[in-house]
Amino acid sequence: MDWNVVVSVYQDGFRRARRALAEFGPVERSPYHNILIMQVDDPVALLAAVEQRTAERPALYDAISRVAPAMRNFAFGSAGELKERARPILLEWVPRIAGHSFHVRLHQRARQHYLETPEAERFFDDVLLEAASAAGSPARISFTDPDAVIDIETIDERAGMAIWTREDLARHRLLRPD
Repeated sequence: MDWNVVVSVYQDGFRRARRALAEFGPVERSPYHNILIMQVDDPVALLAAVEQRTAERPALYDAISRVAPAMRNFAFGSAGELKERARPILLEWVPRIAGHSFHVRLHQRARQHYLETPEAERFFDDVLLEAASAAGSPARISFTDPDAVIDIETIDERAGMAIWTREDLARHRLLRPD
Protein backbone atom coordinates (compact mmCIF):
# COMPACT_ATOMS: atom_id res chain seq x y z
CA MET A 1 0.00 0.00 0.00
CA ASP A 2 1.21 3.46 -0.81
CA TRP A 3 1.11 5.60 2.30
CA ASN A 4 1.42 9.18 3.35
CA VAL A 5 0.87 8.71 7.09
CA VAL A 6 2.77 6.48 9.52
CA VAL A 7 1.13 5.82 12.88
CA SER A 8 3.03 4.33 15.80
CA VAL A 9 0.86 2.64 18.39
CA TYR A 10 1.43 1.47 21.91
CA GLN A 11 1.62 -2.28 22.53
CA ASP A 12 -1.84 -2.66 24.05
CA GLY A 13 -3.53 -0.20 21.72
CA PHE A 14 -3.04 -1.76 18.30
CA ARG A 15 -6.62 -2.95 17.68
CA ARG A 16 -8.18 0.12 19.26
CA ALA A 17 -6.02 2.44 17.16
CA ARG A 18 -6.65 0.52 13.94
CA ARG A 19 -10.42 0.58 14.46
CA ALA A 20 -10.44 4.30 15.26
CA LEU A 21 -8.20 5.21 12.33
CA ALA A 22 -10.39 3.26 9.90
CA GLU A 23 -13.01 6.00 10.33
CA PHE A 24 -10.67 8.36 8.49
CA GLY A 25 -9.55 6.17 5.60
CA PRO A 26 -7.84 2.92 4.68
CA VAL A 27 -5.46 1.78 7.39
CA GLU A 28 -3.08 -1.13 6.99
CA ARG A 29 -0.73 -3.03 9.22
CA SER A 30 2.85 -2.48 8.15
CA PRO A 31 5.40 -5.28 8.25
CA TYR A 32 6.86 -3.63 11.36
CA HIS A 33 5.83 -4.02 14.98
CA ASN A 34 3.13 -1.56 16.12
CA ILE A 35 3.30 0.50 12.93
CA LEU A 36 0.21 1.29 10.88
CA ILE A 37 0.15 3.06 7.52
CA MET A 38 -2.54 5.10 5.82
CA GLN A 39 -3.15 6.80 2.50
CA VAL A 40 -5.38 9.87 2.86
CA ASP A 41 -6.11 12.95 0.77
CA ASP A 42 -4.87 15.41 3.39
CA PRO A 43 -2.37 13.98 5.90
CA VAL A 44 -2.24 17.15 8.02
CA ALA A 45 -6.05 17.24 8.26
CA LEU A 46 -5.91 13.61 9.36
CA LEU A 47 -3.50 14.55 12.14
CA ALA A 48 -5.90 17.24 13.38
CA ALA A 49 -8.87 14.86 13.16
CA VAL A 50 -7.06 12.12 15.09
CA GLU A 51 -6.03 14.63 17.75
CA GLN A 52 -9.64 15.79 18.04
CA ARG A 53 -10.77 12.19 18.38
CA THR A 54 -8.18 11.50 21.10
CA ALA A 55 -9.47 14.55 22.99
CA GLU A 56 -13.00 13.12 22.80
CA ARG A 57 -11.84 9.60 23.68
CA PRO A 58 -8.82 9.72 26.02
CA ALA A 59 -8.41 5.92 25.82
CA LEU A 60 -7.48 6.39 22.16
CA TYR A 61 -4.69 8.78 23.17
CA ASP A 62 -3.33 5.89 25.25
CA ALA A 63 -3.34 3.73 22.10
CA ILE A 64 -1.67 6.07 19.61
CA SER A 65 1.93 7.03 20.29
CA ARG A 66 2.65 9.16 17.25
CA VAL A 67 1.19 10.28 13.92
CA ALA A 68 3.66 11.17 11.16
CA PRO A 69 1.99 12.77 8.14
CA ALA A 70 4.15 13.08 5.03
CA MET A 71 4.06 16.19 2.91
CA ARG A 72 6.05 14.44 0.18
CA ASN A 73 6.48 10.72 -0.66
CA PHE A 74 8.68 8.76 -3.00
CA ALA A 75 9.95 5.28 -3.70
CA PHE A 76 13.64 4.43 -3.65
CA GLY A 77 15.68 1.36 -4.48
CA SER A 78 18.87 1.86 -2.48
CA ALA A 79 20.30 3.88 0.39
CA GLY A 80 22.03 6.13 -2.14
CA GLU A 81 18.79 6.67 -4.01
CA LEU A 82 17.03 7.61 -0.75
CA LYS A 83 19.59 10.38 -0.26
CA GLU A 84 19.38 11.39 -3.92
CA ARG A 85 15.56 11.56 -3.95
CA ALA A 86 15.36 13.37 -0.58
CA ARG A 87 17.86 16.06 -1.55
CA PRO A 88 15.63 18.12 -3.93
CA ILE A 89 12.80 18.06 -1.40
CA LEU A 90 15.14 19.31 1.30
CA LEU A 91 16.33 22.06 -1.04
CA GLU A 92 12.71 23.20 -1.55
CA TRP A 93 12.51 23.75 2.22
CA VAL A 94 15.68 25.86 2.50
CA PRO A 95 13.67 29.14 2.56
CA ARG A 96 11.77 27.81 5.58
CA ILE A 97 14.93 27.05 7.59
CA ALA A 98 17.22 29.81 6.30
CA GLY A 99 18.34 31.95 9.23
CA HIS A 100 16.68 29.57 11.70
CA SER A 101 17.49 26.53 13.80
CA PHE A 102 16.47 23.02 12.73
CA HIS A 103 17.41 19.38 12.71
CA VAL A 104 16.53 16.29 10.68
CA ARG A 105 15.12 13.08 12.15
CA LEU A 106 15.21 9.84 10.19
CA HIS A 107 12.92 6.99 11.28
CA GLN A 108 13.79 3.89 9.27
CA ARG A 109 11.90 0.66 9.04
CA ALA A 110 13.62 -1.42 6.43
CA ARG A 111 14.78 -4.93 5.69
CA GLN A 112 17.36 -3.59 3.24
CA HIS A 113 18.79 -0.26 2.08
CA TYR A 114 19.39 0.70 5.68
CA LEU A 115 21.38 3.86 6.41
CA GLU A 116 23.25 4.46 9.63
CA THR A 117 20.85 6.94 11.19
CA PRO A 118 23.31 9.42 12.76
CA GLU A 119 25.37 9.65 9.56
CA ALA A 120 22.28 9.97 7.37
CA GLU A 121 20.81 12.69 9.58
CA ARG A 122 24.15 14.54 9.41
CA PHE A 123 24.14 14.20 5.63
CA PHE A 124 20.63 15.70 5.39
CA ASP A 125 21.53 18.42 7.92
CA ASP A 126 24.62 19.29 5.86
CA VAL A 127 22.59 19.55 2.63
CA LEU A 128 20.38 22.13 4.31
CA LEU A 129 23.19 23.97 6.08
CA GLU A 130 25.20 24.35 2.86
CA ALA A 131 22.17 25.48 0.83
CA ALA A 132 21.04 28.02 3.46
CA SER A 133 24.58 29.40 3.71
CA ALA A 134 24.86 29.62 -0.09
CA ALA A 135 21.54 31.51 -0.11
CA GLY A 136 23.03 34.05 2.29
CA SER A 137 20.92 33.09 5.32
CA PRO A 138 22.90 30.53 7.33
CA ALA A 139 20.89 28.12 9.44
CA ARG A 140 22.04 26.24 12.50
CA ILE A 141 21.44 22.83 14.05
CA SER A 142 19.58 22.76 17.33
CA PHE A 143 18.09 19.86 19.22
CA THR A 144 16.66 22.07 21.96
CA ASP A 145 13.52 23.94 20.87
CA PRO A 146 14.45 24.25 17.17
CA ASP A 147 12.51 26.51 14.81
CA ALA A 148 11.84 23.47 12.58
CA VAL A 149 12.21 19.70 12.52
CA ILE A 150 12.36 17.74 9.28
CA ASP A 151 10.97 14.25 9.66
CA ILE A 152 11.92 11.49 7.21
CA GLU A 153 10.05 8.21 7.59
CA THR A 154 10.85 5.06 5.65
CA ILE A 155 9.04 1.79 5.38
CA ASP A 156 10.98 -0.61 3.21
CA GLU A 157 11.47 1.15 -0.15
CA ARG A 158 9.09 4.07 0.39
CA ALA A 159 9.85 7.35 2.14
CA GLY A 160 7.76 10.22 3.40
CA MET A 161 9.06 13.64 4.38
CA ALA A 162 7.62 16.58 6.27
CA ILE A 163 8.82 19.82 7.81
CA TRP A 164 7.31 21.01 11.07
CA THR A 165 7.76 24.38 12.72
CA ARG A 166 8.03 24.96 16.45
CA GLU A 167 4.43 26.18 16.34
CA ASP A 168 3.27 23.00 14.56
CA LEU A 169 5.00 20.88 17.19
CA ALA A 170 3.38 22.84 20.02
CA ARG A 171 -0.07 22.62 18.38
CA HIS A 172 0.02 18.92 17.44
CA ARG A 173 0.74 16.73 20.43
CA LEU A 174 0.86 13.53 18.34
CA LEU A 175 3.58 14.67 15.89
CA ARG A 176 6.55 13.84 18.12
CA PRO A 177 9.24 13.63 15.41
CA ASP A 178 11.98 13.31 18.03
